[in-house]
Amino acid sequence: MERLIETLRKAEYCVVFTGAGVSTLSGIQDFRGKDGLYKEKDSDKLFDINWFDRDPSYYYDWARGAIYNLSEREPNIIHKQIARMEKEGVVKSVITQNIDLLHQKGGSKDVIEIHGTPLTHSCRSCGRKTTFEKIVDQLKTKNIPKCKKCGGIMKPDITFFGESLPPKALQKAIEESRKADLMIILGTSLWVQPAAGIPINTLQAGGQIIIANNMKTPLDDQALLLYQDLEELFIYINENL
Repeated sequence: MERLIETLRKAEYCVVFTGAGVSTLSGIQDFRGKDGLYKEKDSDKLFDINWFDRDPSYYYDWARGAIYNLSEREPNIIHKQIARMEKEGVVKSVITQNIDLLHQKGGSKDVIEIHGTPLTHSCRSCGRKTTFEKIVDQLKTKNIPKCKKCGGIMKPDITFFGESLPPKALQKAIEESRKADLMIILGTSLWVQPAAGIPINTLQAGGQIIIANNMKTPLDDQALLLYQDLEELFIYINENL
């Protein structure tokens, strides 16, 4: 722990890379943990673009209580401490795979959402966009939100399997990872590509990585430091940095 604090203080350009594990303390289920979403039957269909186009109710039935109730979720100590470190200049940016908006709610300003965002939704037929709030309103009375212009199905602007990552966010994430002399990787298994390859840019540019995750990752043997308990780690950071 002491070495972590020392490393953070010495870093000239520290970037944080986060996955679903940082939000479990906020009551949000992760994906590949021991009780993760992907352990459940047919969960692979939830974020599959072909399944969405075939039957969008599969996604929306689940998402009502997982995404469209985000106003009920609060940032936890991890989100809050990352935001504090950003404010104090220790952290330069946050690259996240998450779609829960909790980094922004916790106070982070420079958040790169490489898997897209639910803040906007697009019609699968005509491309018309609408806001998260309007989708939430529609879901109070409808099973599936539809475009008010053409009646097409509205889809969140998050990246489903079978779709490409948002190019601007991906490019910025790559640029930030290459500038980083230190990347702190939190709550991600580093299995989903191409996002999982982003920390490799830091290593290839001569930077160091620190990993905190409750499961092994493919980059564990290249990490300067390894931790398992995120809450314990950030309580220590709160008290010592």
